[in-house]
Amino acid sequence: MEVTAMLFVLALVVIYVMASIKIVRQGYHYTIEHFGRFTTVARPGFNFYPAFFYRVGRKVNMMEQVLDIPGQEIITKDNAMVSVDGVVFFQVLDAAKGAYEVSDLYLAIMQLATTNLRTVMGSMDLDETLSKRDEINARLLSVVDQATEAWGVKITRVEVKDIRPPADIVNAMGRQMKAEREKRALILESEGLRASEILKAEGQKQGQILQAEGRREAAFRDAEARERAAEAEAKATEMVSNAIAGGNTQAINYFVAQKYVEAVSQFATSPNAKTILFPVEATQLIGTLGGIGELARDALGGTAAQAPAEPPKRRRGPFEGGPSA
Repeated sequence: MEVTAMLFVLALVVIYVMASIKIVRQGYHYTIEHFGRFTTVARPGFNFYPAFFYRVGRKVNMMEQVLDIPGQEIITKDNAMVSVDGVVFFQVLDAAKGAYEVSDLYLAIMQLATTNLRTVMGSMDLDETLSKRDEINARLLSVVDQATEAWGVKITRVEVKDIRPPADIVNAMGRQMKAEREKRALILESEGLRASEILKAEGQKQGQILQAEGRREAAFRDAEARERAAEAEAKATEMVSNAIAGGNTQAINYFVAQKYVEAVSQFATSPNAKTILFPVEATQLIGTLGGIGELARDALGGTAAQAPAEPPKRRRGPFEGGPSA
């Protein structure tokens, strides 16, 4: 009987000890209540709190968690209706505050994020809501994190997941984007044509400048050549004049003969001349050439000039009057 009573007491002690041991999993904190009043927080690992005197109040998840913001209809500043949903990332830093400062932590965070999402996006135009998601996320994070600080919660991130404008607005935006792209294409094409015309004009200008420079250089060279030819002609004329002034009549004959030969050669090289009629006697040309020969012999120091041979008689043409020679 005594052995049975001892075994019974031992069993009660074991059961009591087992009930007093609190094993807390990693990532959780348990709040410990003493007769219903919060006393301490049990951290991960082995914890011993006497049963019947202490009990676990709340099991608080201390890991970072994700909470979906349900989709909702929001009217923007320019009276456009858009559907929006998002997510909130948060972490409980103080288990006691998260358990006792708010009745339902998850519902409170969701409602707070929803109402502030309406406030933030309702103060923006449709174009801003579609293009400034980073700004929306930053404003939501600041407002929600400040409000949940009293609950021992840290809001790490707020993200707008999807923004869906109405179908008619989407179609209007598509037409607007198409018109804008066509406008840009026309502007770029016009700028390309303008640049092409400018480059073409610059090329023509440079070409005209180079042609003008070439003509100027050619004219300069022609003038220089004419100047040198004129100098040579003047020098030759001066020499002939000096010879005439010295009483040398053969120089006159040489000068006249040279000009005569040049004039005759121009008649011979004319592209329009088919038949050449000389209104002079051939004996004059022969006599002139004889004078040139005498002048050359005198210049070379030869003997005294001999009398020119009698020129042969000219035959009469078939159309000239009188008997033939």
